[in-house]
Amino acid sequence: MQLDHFDFDRFLRDYWQKRPLLIRKPWQGWSNPLEPDELAGLACEEGVESRLITLANDRAHDPWPDAWNIEHGPFPEPRFSDLGKQPWTLLVQAADHHVPAIAALIEPFRFVPNWRIDDVMVSYATDGGGVGPHFDQYDVFLIQGLGRRRWQVGAVCDAATRLLPHDDLRLLADFSVTEEWLLEPGDILYVPPRFAHNGIAVGDDCMTYSIGFRAPSRSELIAHWCDDLLERLDDDDRYQDPGLPAQRNPGEISAQALAGLHALITEKMGDRDAFARWFGRYNSTRKYPDIDWRPEEPIDVAELQEWLGHDLQLCRNPASRFSFISQPANAVLLFVDGQSFACAAETAEFARQLCALPRFTLRPDLLQADAARQLLATLYNQGSVAFEPDDDTPHEDED
Repeated sequence: MQLDHFDFDRFLRDYWQKRPLLIRKPWQGWSNPLEPDELAGLACEEGVESRLITLANDRAHDPWPDAWNIEHGPFPEPRFSDLGKQPWTLLVQAADHHVPAIAALIEPFRFVPNWRIDDVMVSYATDGGGVGPHFDQYDVFLIQGLGRRRWQVGAVCDAATRLLPHDDLRLLADFSVTEEWLLEPGDILYVPPRFAHNGIAVGDDCMTYSIGFRAPSRSELIAHWCDDLLERLDDDDRYQDPGLPAQRNPGEISAQALAGLHALITEKMGDRDAFARWFGRYNSTRKYPDIDWRPEEPIDVAELQEWLGHDLQLCRNPASRFSFISQPANAVLLFVDGQSFACAAETAEFARQLCALPRFTLRPDLLQADAARQLLATLYNQGSVAFEPDDDTPHEDED
């Protein structure tokens, strides 16, 4: 599925992180990838992050914080039949990890680098349902999947923007609408970071797919980068001042001492190569690292070699994150699910292919090197990739 007649360069130049954009029906044919009852089924599963937001009927037009109620999943199946007629919204996070057809929605937006992509959240709402006026710290493409939703956009917000008191929702205390659209199935609304916005279901069976993009904060980067540095620092690495001159006033912290202390910190924090290796591992860590995606039966390189003549389709796990950093001599440093792999020239093309395409047919020339075959076996055994073989291809669970 691709976006038709969509100028990516113009979008990135004129709209990305600048202003909202409504994109009317850019698909040749739109088909909603998930039915409402299937979304409800996901919300009942362990390991799936979900929320249910209900709004009191008599407060729907002028809701105050106490009118909003939020519950966290997993939910018992009867919960959805007990909701009655009040407006409600079901939100399921990272639905792309579990439904391939939802993961496919990300592909048209790959003009944004993979490392920026977070996940696809799916919402279902009854008439009047929504999560209230709010703002996010990330870019989002809102794809209307089923039914209709009225989107309102307001001013740019910041840390000083006043919020209503609520334990779970970041509701804006003041929301003035500057633009408004009614989205039909297949329409897309792009909303940049910090723009106030509010989505309200118009009629029942309203489904929206939210493709979100990560944007690490300065404080997040500094905190996690420092945590990584601290784990690798030696306690014997201390400030030293041989040749210390006598000071006229012992109370002064001299410029020379400050320069030495500052260098003690910045020499480590300013190591760009070390930062790049850390960031690749940190950024590629799965959203839900505690979920075990490993296959029941691991394979070794010898077993893998037997499979390679069967036109295997290699597929990335939608829950996995792949990226790389180019290195000298045509090599790359590959990052997958928080792990790093140094790939020399003969394996680098395979690594680049892994990052470029969510699935592709394995070519024998990509796996001529032992290192490439070992890399593939490692990624398979940690659940980062899987195979979609033809009918005559041996499966890992066959006798």
